[in-house]
Amino acid sequence: MKITTRSSNIRRISQDNPVFTITNGLVIVKRAGFEIDSKCPKEFRQVIMTCIDLGWLKPVAHATEQELLMFTLGSQ
Repeated sequence: MKITTRSSNIRRISQDNPVFTITNGLVIVKRAGFEIDSKCPKEFRQVIMTCIDLGWLKPVAHATEQELLMFTLGSQ
């Protein structure tokens, strides 16, 4: 029997990674985040905000290895 495994070239970027932010020289922006719709009930919004504040819900971004290489080279 032959088992073939494939490794993914997609990598997760956490918010503590230096390439998690994008800058154009004037503005610094995070690559990923949360957007809570204005129609979201106040009680749910508060639960979501509490989860974010306590670190239970964290933003992550994904990029290919090639993109990560370009991000790293561009940030130097």
